[in-house]
Amino acid sequence: MGVSRETVRSWEAGRTTPRGRKREAYARALAGLTAPQPPAADPVDPKPAAPVPAAPETEPPAVRPPAEAPLRQEQPVRVPVGAALTPVSTADEILADTEDPTATTALTPSQAFDALYAFCAPALVRQTYLLTGRRELAREAVERAFQLAWQRWPEVAVDRDPGGWVRATAYEYALSPWHRLRPRHRHPEPPPADAADRVLLEAFLKLPPAHRRTLLLYDGVGLGLPETAAETEASTPAAANRLLHARGAIAARLPELAAPEELHRRLTALASGERLRAARPPTVRTGSEQRARQWTRAAVAFTVVIISATALTLRDAQDHYEPPVAPGATVQGVPPRVAPGPLSRQELELRAKLRSELLNGPERLTPDDH
Repeated sequence: MGVSRETVRSWEAGRTTPRGRKREAYARALAGLTAPQPPAADPVDPKPAAPVPAAPETEPPAVRPPAEAPLRQEQPVRVPVGAALTPVSTADEILADTEDPTATTALTPSQAFDALYAFCAPALVRQTYLLTGRRELAREAVERAFQLAWQRWPEVAVDRDPGGWVRATAYEYALSPWHRLRPRHRHPEPPPADAADRVLLEAFLKLPPAHRRTLLLYDGVGLGLPETAAETEASTPAAANRLLHARGAIAARLPELAAPEELHRRLTALASGERLRAARPPTVRTGSEQRARQWTRAAVAFTVVIISATALTLRDAQDHYEPPVAPGATVQGVPPRVAPGPLSRQELELRAKLRSELLNGPERLTPDDH
């Protein structure tokens, strides 16, 4: 089933619950263990009773060929075959996989974060690579997600599924449409070396982002349909329709991948073929703290600018109220001005006489006193 003994013990103790393909495999194993046993030999018989053969365990459904080599991990931890896309998702399973299960309560926040990062980061980088087809963006998305998780560690540490919290954050960052505006993302990266992997990745990237994410979570990671719908923020029927359309689009181009098991195997092989390494946990924690300090300083500087602008506005603003000048209004009761009418004959003669005497008469040089 791809888990350790401590994980199975946590399932039996009720601390955690298996999900997806692990749940189905665990149910098959329990069904094989609870099969009816053959009757024992008669106790009166002096001959020793023959040992009763144990009921054979039912093997879980094969997801990946046993001959496939385990994937490389950042930490020297044994990783089961087929775990290229499926990391340990719950905090109890992560802590239970340590050598000393009784030391889980003594872990510091840094140690708990490093354990979560060591188990989830390598698989998350491969999952994000399948979503975007870009190696640098995959590493950046996972690093940003874990940086945000370290900033909100009190919230993430008590979450029911911290691995799912980080996975959803990494997916959201990787599928953001703003990345297409970045200069280095305008040119495609080199495709995989294998021709079959190139065709599968090209067909997978042609799916809509929502369908691509649903198909990866259900057929790649192995989540159940309700968990997939909850993580993609969709209803269960909507998630089922997205899954069917995504499978149909892949099968239309690659008919040999119509079976979900074969699709899961090919996705795992595609992700395993790329050498994708995540950063070290201390580097991620240091980067998260530096980013938090930068944002804090930027917030303080912005607050200082706002306070300075407000103080300057208060100093230059008027300290009393000046009412605006009222617009002009019509005054009632005043008779309108009468314009002068046409001149009479006598007035015209007088005007002509005055003009001629002022210009040509002797009064112009010697004014008459009379």
